[in-house]
Amino acid sequence: MFHEEQIITDTLRENYMPYAMSVIISRAIPEIDGFKPSHRKLLYTMYKMNLINAQRTKSANVVGQTMKLNPHGDGAIYETMVRLTRGNDSLLHPFVDSKGNFAKHYSRDMAYAASRYTEVKLEPICKELFGDIDKNTVDFMDNYDGTMKEPQLLPVSFPNILVNPNQGIAVGMASNICSFNLKEICDTTIAFLKSEKCDVMKTLLAPDFSTGGQLIYDEAAIRQIYDTGRGSIKVRSKYRFDKKNGYIEIYEIPYSTTSEAIIDKIIELIKAGKIKEINDLRDETDLSGLKITLDVKKSCDADTLMKKLFKLTPLEDSFSCNFNILDGTTPKVMGIKEILGNWTKFREECIRRKIKYDLNKLTHKLHLLEGLKKILLDIDKAISIIRNTERDEDVVPNLMKGFDIDEIQANYIAEIKLRNLNKEYILNRIKDVDELSSELDRLDNILKDDKEIRKIIIAELKDISKKYGQERRTEILYDHVDEEISLEAEIEDYNLKLIFTRENYLKKITHVSLRSSGEQKLKDGDKIVCDWDTTNKTDILLFSDKCNCYKLKTYDIANCKASDWGHYIPNICEMEPGEKIVYAIPTADYAGDLLFMFDNGKAARVALNSYETKTNRKKLINAYTDKAKLVDIKFLAQDEDVVVYSSLDKILIFNTSAMQTKTTKNTQGVAVMNMKKKSTIAKIEFLKDVENFKNPDYYRAKNIPATGYYLKDDDNPNEQMSLF
Repeated sequence: MFHEEQIITDTLRENYMPYAMSVIISRAIPEIDGFKPSHRKLLYTMYKMNLINAQRTKSANVVGQTMKLNPHGDGAIYETMVRLTRGNDSLLHPFVDSKGNFAKHYSRDMAYAASRYTEVKLEPICKELFGDIDKNTVDFMDNYDGTMKEPQLLPVSFPNILVNPNQGIAVGMASNICSFNLKEICDTTIAFLKSEKCDVMKTLLAPDFSTGGQLIYDEAAIRQIYDTGRGSIKVRSKYRFDKKNGYIEIYEIPYSTTSEAIIDKIIELIKAGKIKEINDLRDETDLSGLKITLDVKKSCDADTLMKKLFKLTPLEDSFSCNFNILDGTTPKVMGIKEILGNWTKFREECIRRKIKYDLNKLTHKLHLLEGLKKILLDIDKAISIIRNTERDEDVVPNLMKGFDIDEIQANYIAEIKLRNLNKEYILNRIKDVDELSSELDRLDNILKDDKEIRKIIIAELKDISKKYGQERRTEILYDHVDEEISLEAEIEDYNLKLIFTRENYLKKITHVSLRSSGEQKLKDGDKIVCDWDTTNKTDILLFSDKCNCYKLKTYDIANCKASDWGHYIPNICEMEPGEKIVYAIPTADYAGDLLFMFDNGKAARVALNSYETKTNRKKLINAYTDKAKLVDIKFLAQDEDVVVYSSLDKILIFNTSAMQTKTTKNTQGVAVMNMKKKSTIAKIEFLKDVENFKNPDYYRAKNIPATGYYLKDDDNPNEQMSLF
């Protein structure tokens, strides 16, 4: 069968791009009203069901009705609803008043009840989402099958985009917006409306989360978030210590983690022996809220333990901000002022459209009343015209001629009930003409003046702040000094022996165990390459045949017995497939140098402290040069005489003092032995380890590089002694 060739870029453009754009624009990224389409469809459905004033209804009922706007299935709709409920505790200001089990944001494993068991209605704050939505304040569009209309945005009267958190992962981009205190947001927006040059840091103190906790205040980091829309803030848990009963209660945790994640990490640390002060821990979360209880030893210093846990567990966690918001159909990362600027434009347009709607309504009403005013001059004439008109369709034209009014006014008069054609009724109706005229003038003046529109927004924000504002839940820790807890100080130190084998096994054996043990057991065919006497508080550097250096903490490695094979290094270090360790060395202070010998006759002397890092990186790439094949690595505590053997049985002895120490790890080094074609370096040794040389000075080079000397028969350990 003939298959037409397709250009992959064209196929991606035609098939993948529409999907990617749909996810970005219509699913994952929130818009300026603070909602994604799934939120908006759900809340609008509940609004149309009159759940803002009525009693709660079954969640299943709401989910079913929402499917008229959102065809993604009942499971997805209900999950969206769960996050918006008061019961879930995800939002500072929930939109859904809930009854039943809606799980908790701070719990990973707690499951919410099925929609047939729970009940919901809209919270009072939703009045601020839908106010005047029926006055043409926002555009409407067809739903997916064209049977209903739904709003493209909700006319929110406060910057909801910053009040409640929002997270979304699209295609090739994401959004992560933290929540802020409603009072602070209203005050900041008012300050911005009065002057766009205001300093938002004065009124918008810091993010505020529904799960509380303590925010570690970093002015530079917060200013970066406010200016750019990107950055990270640290939040830590709150705890109380009951010294009498010997337990710590953790009752507020960072928004970005869960109680199960914290407990799992603490258990892992206890099993690894890194935390020894905890006797037991329990999740005591109940109807009163979150509670993780740690039973601690009597001698435990609670503050020191918590500092350690803050460093090692999600009890202190970072919230990464990414204020990516749809501006029309364009995703854009915005700072606080830009978000407020966009929201202000949106809200001003909503108010203008509402005023235009009211103007049209009032103008129409005034027009009708002016027609009614004309017939007040002669009610009998109006009755006579209607009574003397033979055909029904001529009533309106005859009224138009008789009173010099238009068709709309004539229709209105013709529809008045006979009992209302009296002077009192008509006078009562037309007495509002002057008030309507003045109201029209007032609305028209507002529409022409941007300052007046901003005054309306400011008044609304003050009212919202007064009605719905609440105190901060997340405490701000000013002038906080993040004390560096020395974890190594908590680690037990003792003398031990490290053994490295050819098959890449590493054995850590205490001296006590070594004295009571017999012969070292190894894997069949394996042999010990090197061993060192060291302590439990050292770093181990492991060099591989792929120019990588892996770093391990000795205390992270479990003790072995002489009868064990040891720990298989590739498993510990997560090495590349086929990668093998060729040299290992423990160090406590990174003093000394490493001598790298390559088969092309070059050698590199690199300071060991070049491999010391401030962070605990476990892998360093380009640990030595890959321009030539590595022959061997030697550790230099001081300058040493080194014996170099070539494949042509030539020998050269030189002192490492002739080599300059480098700090660049992957330096190509300097030439030590002049090599002939097809010859290579076979091995190197320290002279102090060689016993068969009768006259070592014969092979010594005054300067390097040197050619070297052929091995004398007397110095060849392989030559057998003659009996004659």
